[in-house]
Formats: sequence, C-alpha cells, structure tokens
Amino acid sequence: MEEDRPKCRVYDMGLAPLWWQSFHFELRDLLKCGTENADEFIFGAIFEYCPPVGCQRHPSAPNYVFALRGTMPRHPKSVHDLYNDIKVFLSDLPCCRRTQKARQAVTNMLIRKGTERCVLWLAGHSLGASLALEVGRDMAEQHQAYLPTFLFNPPNVSPMPALNLLNASEVAKKDVFTGSYLVKAALGATVMRSYCTRMEKVFQRLSPWVPELYVNERDIICQGFIDYFEQRQKVEERIAGVGRAAMKLSYRDMLSSLIGSSKEQPHLLPSARLWKNSNTTFGTHGLKQWWRPDSELKLSCRKFTYPGA
Repeated sequence: MEEDRPKCRVYDMGLAPLWWQSFHFELRDLLKCGTENADEFIFGAIFEYCPPVGCQRHPSAPNYVFALRGTMPRHPKSVHDLYNDIKVFLSDLPCCRRTQKARQAVTNMLIRKGTERCVLWLAGHSLGASLALEVGRDMAEQHQAYLPTFLFNPPNVSPMPALNLLNASEVAKKDVFTGSYLVKAALGATVMRSYCTRMEKVFQRLSPWVPELYVNERDIICQGFIDYFEQRQKVEERIAGVGRAAMKLSYRDMLSSLIGSSKEQPHLLPSARLWKNSNTTFGTHGLKQWWRPDSELKLSCRKFTYPGA
C-alpha cells in the first residue's frame, strides 16, 4: 500500500488489494505515522478475515491480523524507517510513536471485541517484526493476552554474528557462550540479584506466549536469535541451571539497571518456536523467501520453552 500511495495507484489500479483479497481478507484500518496529509505514511494495517459466503470458516483462522511492514530503503521518506532502525539498535523501540500507535490499536481492538471472542494475530517483517515483538511482549506481560505472533526475519542486536562472519568453529562458539553464561549467572546471583529477580518475574509472565520466529541462518540481521535459543539450550544441557539462570539476563540491561534504568532486551524470550531456513536461493533477509512452498525451503522447526515455567 505504501508503494501504491506515492505512485497514485488507487482503486482498481492498486497492486496491494489483490494480495489480501486472494486470502479472503478485507482491509479495516491503516496504521500511519508522520505529520498530517503530505508527510503521513503507512507502516501497518488491520485486516479482517471474511470467508466467502457459503464456505465454512477454517477453525484456525484469525478474526483479525495486524500486519506491520519492514524498512523501505528506496522510499522517498526512508529516513523515517532508518530512524526507527536506529531505535531497534539502541533498544529504544518501546518508546517510539509506531510502537505506541500499534499497541494502542491492538488494545482498543481487544477491549472492543473481547479477548474471548476475538482471535487476533500479529505479523511483521524486519523492522515490522521488531514492532510486533514489542507489542506482543507488552500484551503478554501486562495484560496476559497471549496473541499468536509471526515474526519474519526479526532483527537481533548481538555480537554473535561477528563470530559467524569470522567462521568461528562450533567449539569456539561453545566456549564463548559457556563463559558468558557463567559470568551472567554469577552476576545474577550476587551483585545483580534484584535485577535477576525482576527478570525472573518477567519470564514467568511471558512463558505462556510462544511467538513464531522465521529466520534464515545466513541472515546476519536475525542470526542472533538462532544463537540465543540454540546456545542457551546447549549450555543448560552441559551445566544444569546455568542456562536457565543466564538466558534471562543481558549485559546491556544489567548496565542500565546500575544507572537506574529498567530496559529489557526484546530478544530475551522464555518461549518461542524457531523456524530456521537454511536455503539462500531466494535471499536471506527478504520477505519473498517465505512465499515459497515449504518443500522448496530447507526448513527446520524447534520449540523452546523456559525450564520450570
């Protein structure tokens, strides 16, 4: 839709409606940012599933989908997206206007329709996946509303992709993660005990929520999620209790806690289902790779949970 708008492709000339109509969805509202009129642009949309007359509704179909787009680097106003990309890097996305607008729209929908009768999905790609992750976390942690959430190539700010670029061996990665987790566990049990206790409560509240993460193992933007989930499991299997103690802790958050801030790194998730694509034929970070049939993707799936939750 944001591609159609500046090119004045409206009504039957628009390319976007064909996408949602082919899946029997109807556009109900737009999520916009920027100033009124000329500087306003679309960053998300709300769709309602409307099966054809006479057709039985699929039992797992949602009532509504909140879809949030990723960065558009060739857009005339791409600076707005890049500004929010920096927010992702600095872990300041919870305070940005897009997150606030999306969170408010989801909250209003749940209040109006009711959580029992309204099946609401969140979906996003890249920057949009970060927004959906923030909204989903907030709904789960603050309201115990565990919304099905589908995150495609969600960014993860982590130094671990640097090890992958250096072609570090699995033994080297194992040693790095094990050492880091031992340090985190020791800090959490001593000088950072209050921070550790707070994060334990956060993980307990979040644990019933299981977002779906779709990542490509060669995509450096989201590789951190692969390492976070797989390595924490390996550390826990090697040294019982250390993986569980350290998986909820972040050096950046601990430093913020010491100076009186209470940030939470969004990649710290107790539970998730990780869909890992190892095929690079269709690109690594682009959304188009996920349009392909599963048979054309080297796809593996694994669910991770929080021990003892």
